[in-house]
Amino acid sequence: MRRRPVDLPDVPVVVVSHRGPVSFRREADGTRSVRRGAGGLVTALAGLGRHLPDAVWVCAAATEEDATVAREHGGRALTVAFDPHPRVVGPSDDAEDTLQVRLVEVDPERHADFYGVVANPLLWFVQHNLFGLATAPSFTERDHDAFRKGYAAVNEQFADAVATEVEDREGRALVLVHDYHFYLVPELVRRRCPNAVITHFVHIPWPGPSAWRILPREMRGRLLTGLLGNDVVAFHTEGFARNFLLCAQEILGLPVDLAAMTVDAGDRRIEVKHYPISIDVAAFRALAATPAVEDHVRQLREDLAGSGCRLVVRVDRTDPSKNIVRGFRAFGLMLEQHPELVGQVTFLALLQPSRLDIPEYTDYLARIGAEVALVNARHARSGHRPIDLRLEDNLPLAVASYRLADVLVVNALADGMNLVAKEAVVVSERDLVLALSENTGAHQELGAFAVTLHPFDVQQQADAMYAALTMPSARRAEQCRAAARVVEENDVGKWLRAQLADVAPLLAADPSR
Repeated sequence: MRRRPVDLPDVPVVVVSHRGPVSFRREADGTRSVRRGAGGLVTALAGLGRHLPDAVWVCAAATEEDATVAREHGGRALTVAFDPHPRVVGPSDDAEDTLQVRLVEVDPERHADFYGVVANPLLWFVQHNLFGLATAPSFTERDHDAFRKGYAAVNEQFADAVATEVEDREGRALVLVHDYHFYLVPELVRRRCPNAVITHFVHIPWPGPSAWRILPREMRGRLLTGLLGNDVVAFHTEGFARNFLLCAQEILGLPVDLAAMTVDAGDRRIEVKHYPISIDVAAFRALAATPAVEDHVRQLREDLAGSGCRLVVRVDRTDPSKNIVRGFRAFGLMLEQHPELVGQVTFLALLQPSRLDIPEYTDYLARIGAEVALVNARHARSGHRPIDLRLEDNLPLAVASYRLADVLVVNALADGMNLVAKEAVVVSERDLVLALSENTGAHQELGAFAVTLHPFDVQQQADAMYAALTMPSARRAEQCRAAARVVEENDVGKWLRAQLADVAPLLAADPSR
């Protein structure tokens, strides 16, 4: 019998997210490979599913081979074993560590509208306050069409898959929906499955009503109404949760209780919660000790972090919300105002190119390169480049850089949480100083043990970087260890247990559910 993470009523669980727990590839030799999904969310929820007697994960078929597998199984769920490597198993296979996965194949053109026109960049830009409103956005029939035939249509397709899974379980299930891709799904599932308990966790910032008024009335109304199909809507921070209630109140005219954190929609009362997501500390520390990471540590010590040279690190996607250009500009300003540091500090930036099919992202990547070239041209000395920019997705290298960093820079314009900050402090070997934007969710937990960055103030960021690099060693050690303790005490397991504990009374309150 599988151990349950919390004392939940015995109900099936349906997880819904765009990214899934596994993906399939066709290798050069013609064989099919199965890979675990990446990221803390996938790790946490896959672990939940594998501890429950009846759980299915509904996700997008992200690769051509995913789509082939989905067709082979008639669009229905398949069973994947994770012991120790993921593989598809049949009813007669003897495997215990298993999870059902339903891959939803989406028409490529429809998915392009869903993801490339609406989810990114429209919703992402609204929720991260990235639009320059003097010139953008300017909605046309193309945008409205993409919302109706792309975003709404894909949400309807996923809602149908989810509702089918719930109905196959006699209409009684806990549905866990994740992120900004599926804001319409809860209300659609609610119509078909009124006895399901539905929750939705939003992983990115949720701004106040004025930001949502950027969207046309039809869009913003449908998005909010879709989310109000949930029993619980959850966010990383209390501020995001409060903003959601204000949107329901000011945009939809619904009664809200800011003290109780609830909103009434018709005869239903929706609870609005906040749960700061975290990492699996033990698993991440085990990763930091692997041979692949050790190899990178040795190389970084030789190339960058030896002979007394101090190391500033950032690890990010090349997303405009990450504020990378201002971060490099602040670093260059610090070197200009403190020339004694020139040649004594290296800024290692490990950046993963992101969403390059979207023009704004391509333009931003070019601006990053231009700023790096400018800083390096001004401050290079005897072959030493102040900024070492590496455009690659290399997790072992990133973890190695955390171990050796003197300062970790996270200066995002807005971030739902930012797990890089949490990862770095639990594996640091040099008592790194966390230079952390006040606009990240992580700042609420770790800000007291960090140097705060104001993301729009380049001079303040330059001063903060200098303060971090010159901080006395005793204070560095104290702050880094205190930050690590916070992460250890509030790990991803606690994040998940809190949500399941809060939803248990909802399931128990009505036996028909």
